[in-house]
Amino acid sequence: GWQASVKSGSLSCFLPCHRLPVQLTSQVRVYTSNGQKKHLGSEDTKGSTPEETLHKAGTGRQDKTNAGQKQSVLKEPIQVKVKAVLKKREYGPKYTKNNFITGVRAINEFCLKSSDLDQLRKIKRRSPHDDTETFTVYLRSDVEAKSLEVWGSPEALARERKRRKEAEIKYREKLFRNQRLLWEYKEFFGNTKPRSSAAAMFFKGPGKVVMVAICINGLNFFFKLLAWVYTGSASMFSEAIHSLADTCNQALLALGISQSARTPDPSHPYGFTNMRYIASLISGVGIFMMGAGLSWYHGIIGLLHPHPIESLLWAYCILAGSLVSEGGMQLQELFLFNNVFGFFFFVVVYAVVQSHDPSTNVVLLEDAAAVLSVAIAATCMGLTSLTGNPYYDSVGSLGVGTLLGSVSAFLIYTNTEALLGRSIQPERLQRLTELLESDAVVRAIHDVKATDLGMSKVRFKAEVDFDGRVVTRSYLEKQDIEQLLQEIQQVKNLEELEAFMLKHGENIIDTLGAEVDRLEKDLKQRNPDVRHVDLEIL
Repeated sequence: GWQASVKSGSLSCFLPCHRLPVQLTSQVRVYTSNGQKKHLGSEDTKGSTPEETLHKAGTGRQDKTNAGQKQSVLKEPIQVKVKAVLKKREYGPKYTKNNFITGVRAINEFCLKSSDLDQLRKIKRRSPHDDTETFTVYLRSDVEAKSLEVWGSPEALARERKRRKEAEIKYREKLFRNQRLLWEYKEFFGNTKPRSSAAAMFFKGPGKVVMVAICINGLNFFFKLLAWVYTGSASMFSEAIHSLADTCNQALLALGISQSARTPDPSHPYGFTNMRYIASLISGVGIFMMGAGLSWYHGIIGLLHPHPIESLLWAYCILAGSLVSEGGMQLQELFLFNNVFGFFFFVVVYAVVQSHDPSTNVVLLEDAAAVLSVAIAATCMGLTSLTGNPYYDSVGSLGVGTLLGSVSAFLIYTNTEALLGRSIQPERLQRLTELLESDAVVRAIHDVKATDLGMSKVRFKAEVDFDGRVVTRSYLEKQDIEQLLQEIQQVKNLEELEAFMLKHGENIIDTLGAEVDRLEKDLKQRNPDVRHVDLEIL
């Protein structure tokens, strides 16, 4: 029980140790990958210090007393757990042997015929399109092997691809020349082709409103221009410019409507709906430059250089006719969109807010501004007639310019927001999110985005955390459980286990894809305005 000696000056004393050192040495076996064993536990004492030697001498007696205990520890069996894992398979940076390609792509990219594909393995897969459930695909490795069999070598296949690419370029050039000749033929002999769907759009809905507005504003511009030439009124000049700007802008809207009716192509997969917003944006800029700018300019010139105004009788008559035509067109537009009549200003604001068509908004705002500008011009011209002061007429021109500037600013802002991709209302987004979260297969939804594409079209995107247990159960409900149990009992080694897991793992992934398709289809059916749904697996 005496551990060490402590020296203090010339006095030496021994301090008793209350803790008996017990050293248990055990043998540890380490198994390496080549099956060899290494013995650890015997310490090297060659480099031990005198203090360590003294410590070992002091503990030697305890080692002898515990010899029996150490022998019993060494005699215990050693259990080693070995973890069996599959060898990791290296696929490399590019691996396309398991890829599927369609028949059209196989024919175009590998220069094959449809008869060549008849000899290959056909695989049925889920279709990405809503109109078909399954479609036929081929293994890319089989198609590549078949193309080498047909063409003999990769060099011959590359030469054939190059030849077909050159032929395609020549075909496109020839097609362009033929289309130009056909256009010239139509211009010379007249177009006898039946009315297309784009032309039919101008006989109903917003297209009809735009065409009627073009005709009425064109007539108003002609008569207002005559009245300005006769009277020299600044307010009448502003009204004439206003009608000209409306006519040109609505012609742009008609162009945007016709272009938006084009069918989507590979370069524009989401179609040309935004052409209406682009036309409306250009229309707003045109109103600001032509209408507001010229009205302000003429009003300022009238204030700086006033001149007497001739008889305004014809101007009043033309303004009255313009008021009747513009007001009648405004009423027709409001009837067209089934709005309830009340106070004029609130009715127009309600119609603009409820309408998702930019062409409709432009026409409604322009006609509303036209009616108000006629009232402003008539009031200022009346004050000029009563007082003989031409400054009132110039002030009327500035008022009309300010009104047009306000309308143009609103149109530029709204159409810019639409082109940038504004989000839908939070209430609608919440309903779409709750619809997905109420499904049993969905655990959570993250990063939800819903963009208004215009024309009552919405694109919805979300990252979905799927419940793997529900997906697996959905797969098991469609399987024969007894047969599946027999397959499990027949698994005897790692190779059979790997084949079993790969088979059913691929089927479970297909089930997950089917669940995604089901969710997207339900979302579109319950919300017709949602045209494009992108659900990403989290």
